[in-house]
Amino acid sequence: MERDVQSNKKKGKASRKKRQKRKIIIVAVVVLLALIMIPIAFSWSKYDKMGKVVINDKEVKINELTPETKKAMKGYTNIALFGLDNRSMGSLERGNSDTIIVVSINKDTGEIKMASVYRDTYLDIDENNFRKANAAYANGGPKQAIDMLNKNLDLDITDYVSVDFGALVEAVDLLGGIELDKLEADEAKWLNAYVADTVKNIGYEGSVSSVSAGENVHLNGVQATAYARIRYVGLDYGRTERQRTVITKMFEKAKQCDLMTLNKMMDEMLPQISTSLSPTELLGLASGVTKYHMGENTGFPFDKESHDVGSMGDMVIPLDLEGNVIQLHKFLYANEEYTPSQTVKDLSATIHANTGY
Repeated sequence: MERDVQSNKKKGKASRKKRQKRKIIIVAVVVLLALIMIPIAFSWSKYDKMGKVVINDKEVKINELTPETKKAMKGYTNIALFGLDNRSMGSLERGNSDTIIVVSINKDTGEIKMASVYRDTYLDIDENNFRKANAAYANGGPKQAIDMLNKNLDLDITDYVSVDFGALVEAVDLLGGIELDKLEADEAKWLNAYVADTVKNIGYEGSVSSVSAGENVHLNGVQATAYARIRYVGLDYGRTERQRTVITKMFEKAKQCDLMTLNKMMDEMLPQISTSLSPTELLGLASGVTKYHMGENTGFPFDKESHDVGSMGDMVIPLDLEGNVIQLHKFLYANEEYTPSQTVKDLSATIHANTGY
């Protein structure tokens, strides 16, 4: 699909003043172990700062879905959000996607739901190639990762946003930090332990104080990133829940930002973002900003078992992939009539045969 960037830039410039009054917030991602809603002041001159991968919608693999399933999903915009640690590579087109989140936006109500796919989930990442879900991005970039989600979960995603985790630190600091409702003692312990590693990885030059457990705890950028990286409290299940907590807190704060703050956030963060969304598609998302609000979030698979699978090591195994996908469609699309495709049924049977679960 050709992206006529120059044409859309001219259109954006012509009506910029009118759009700026609406304090536009566009859906995007932020960070290695968490993704967020990035607030973006409307300026197409910023668009070229992002990395871009053109994905032809016709080449994206989508299962043979029932008419009822297609109808249920038609009222939603679905985007795959990937968090990577690729700063040293200077590219967001490869690498293990340590964060994988399906974002579903209800076009009528503006409700945004998120479903984290656990990175170690045992799924078919290509053609009968069952491995950890995060290997799809490493093997074939965002296109293969999107295909993996569509194939295993009966989705119709055609666009993505990927971000390096260093962007989260800058975004949280520009927002003035975030407030956690409650920080448990074991979380505080590991948060403080992760701070040094986070500072080293991103080259942070400021000082970071330790954090104590309690209620209404304030976190700066480094602390929030360290919090999102904890996986020794609740394993990967707890980690992804903390990621979604950070996203929600940032989204709430971002909606109150002034244009100057939004503009500064773009300058800092866009070079660390890659997307397939065109300016026109971003504008379409921005048009619903006044009604956007965060809904429920969850992890996938719902029913699971952690178990070694041969030389691949410990995996998150869906206990009946078919049943888990049914639950996912109920959660994202309130689709009580969803019927899994034959592809999902076959994959479910293969996972059971390969793992015994």
